[in-house]
This record gives sequence, C-alpha cells and structure tokens, in this order.
Amino acid sequence: MQANWSYPTTIWFGAGRIEGLPEACGKAGMERPLLVTDAGLANLPITARALDILEKAGLGRGLFSGVDSNPTDTNLAAGIDAFKAGGHDGVIAFGGGSALDVGKLIAFQADQVRPVWDFEDIGDWWTRANAEVIWPIIAVPTTSGTGSEVGRAGVVTNTAEEVKKVIFHPKMLPSVVISDPDLTVGLPPHITAGTGMDAFVHCLEAYCAPSYHPMSEGIAVEGMRLVKDYLPRAYAKGDDIEARGHMMSAAAMGAVAFQKGLGGIHSLSHPAGVLYHTHHGLTNAVYLPYVLAFNRPAIEKKIDRLAAWLGIGGGFDGFMKYILDVRSELGIAHTSAEIGIDDKQTERMAAMAVVDPTAGGNPIPLTVEICCDLYRRALAGTV
Repeated sequence: MQANWSYPTTIWFGAGRIEGLPEACGKAGMERPLLVTDAGLANLPITARALDILEKAGLGRGLFSGVDSNPTDTNLAAGIDAFKAGGHDGVIAFGGGSALDVGKLIAFQADQVRPVWDFEDIGDWWTRANAEVIWPIIAVPTTSGTGSEVGRAGVVTNTAEEVKKVIFHPKMLPSVVISDPDLTVGLPPHITAGTGMDAFVHCLEAYCAPSYHPMSEGIAVEGMRLVKDYLPRAYAKGDDIEARGHMMSAAAMGAVAFQKGLGGIHSLSHPAGVLYHTHHGLTNAVYLPYVLAFNRPAIEKKIDRLAAWLGIGGGFDGFMKYILDVRSELGIAHTSAEIGIDDKQTERMAAMAVVDPTAGGNPIPLTVEICCDLYRRALAGTV
C-alpha cells in the first residue's frame, strides 16, 4: 500500500469572517487584489460588501465578473487581460465553483509562457509551469458545492475542442480561505439543492473510488452525514445559519476527499455541461442513481457499511431509496431530459466521458457502450 497524500490550507470559518478579508490579503502579500466573480454575483450586496471592505482598507475595488456558469478559455483570457491592465498582484476568487476556478486559473496562468492546456492534470504536466510567477490566491466561496476553495486545480472548457479540461498545479491552492456562511444565506433553494448535491456526490464518488486513501475516505463519510442532516434544512429555510455553515464544511470536505478519486457521475456530467450548458451540481445529482446502480456489483458492501454509518436502514437498497427520496424532496429532476438533454449527442458524450480525467476513478471500468447505456437510462428514468 503506497500512496502520495496532500491536505489543504488555512481556512477561516464562521459567520462574519468576510470582515477579515484585508488581513487575509496582508497574509498573502496582496496590495492590489483583483476580485473575480460571475455576472450574477457582481451586483449583489455580498459582492458590494466585499469590495467596500477592500476599499476601506486601501486595497482598491478591482473587479472582474466575466465568468460563465461553465467557464471557458475565453473567460480566462479576458480575466488575465483585466488582471494585467489593473496592475494587480493577486486574486480573490469569490463565488461558486466557476468563479473560484477561473480566479485560481487567472493567478496561475497570467505570466506563464506556455498555453494553459500544457498544464492539464495528466501525469507530471504541472511541472512544466513556472512556479515563481504564480500570483497569490484567496478563495471566498459563496455556495456550498464544489469545494474548489480547497483544491489545487481548476476546470475550464476548451472551446475549440468543446471539452472540459482540469488544470492542476500545487500552487493553485489558495493561501487563505474565508468560509463565511453568511454569504450563502441568499442562495435560492434550487441553487442550494444543486450545489449541496454536488458536495454529496464528491464525497460519495471519493468514498467509492478503488484507490487507497483512508483519510479521504473517512472525511467523505462525515461529509455525507453533514449533507444528509443539513441540506434539507438549508433548502427549506435559507437563513438557517447552522445548516448553511455545516454545508460549507461538507463542500470543502468533498473537495479534500476527492483527491482519492471521482468516477462515472462526473465523467457523464462533464460532457453534458459542455454540450448542453447544464448546471454542474444539478447534472451530477441527476446522474447519481444511474451510476450508483451500475456500480453496485463493485461497491455493494461499502454502501452497506455507509448506510449503517449514516443511519439509513436497508443496506444498498435503503441507500438507493434515500437518494431517490432526497432528490425528490429537493426538487431535483429524475431524468436528464427534464434538464434539457436529448438523445442527439449520446454517442459523442459517451466518447468524451470515457476519456474524462474522472472516469479512471470509477469502481467498474467505463466503456463507450456502458456510457451510452447510462445516458439512455438517465433520459428514460430507468434506474
């Protein structure tokens, strides 16, 4: 049993911790930070509050908000232009997974001389980067889903190839994370549901991945417990600050856990996001039971144990019932057709899914034929 393990960074957790943003900038060595977010957040009070805090501390109010929900290389190029034009010396990645990923990638890529695709998360490609020119990063999540705030990678769509790429470097890990549940109170219920189920899927796929990483596996189990206990509360009552706080923890735990691996849910979801522009967390939640059922021969005993730990009776069948019931409770679509996916690109998506970096972590090896079948089952609703 041999493995390489790494765990994350400084996290300032708690309601109101956004007030410490200037201190975090000082810790990271920033004097002219660029706050990177998406267009939907740019004009909201939580963003204005963060910019006001920065301005009051003499740190300016640099803002870039050109981030799409499924971020692209075009977004990244525009962000780098804004970073250089403003003479910035670091990035505050502020928002959901898309803004966090683009913010980290701006800081990473701004002064590299090679194209960003040269640093895809393949083997030791990250060593091609010049680590000395990577700018500091602070991450401030405003949703509880991706956990990108504690990750060392960013996902971006290559528009020429129409495929999502994972870009990795250890120095993309933010130096400080401000995890303030106050910033998530205004999330609408459907976003709370989609992002929360994303955190659950991260934990579940990490738990089921066949690689050896008992620390990540333990974190994954507790992350799923937090989602089980607190996501319905956060969904039903958005200002439940206790539930919001536990969901922020679960999201970060999922991202820590999935260094053990992801799997078929993500490998199906990524092509759908690129070609149909679906919300990533929601798409994961839709594909979840279909992949779970497919993987049953390889994971049934592990799911039996997990169900017992989570207080769910009935072993694998009871766990599947819980998944279907909680999706219904949270208003998650049962079929992929309900989120705008059709059968016109099934074969193309399947071909993309089997080469997605997450596919290798699935407990049962994936083929194009298997992925086609899973896509069709999800369209028809046949678990």
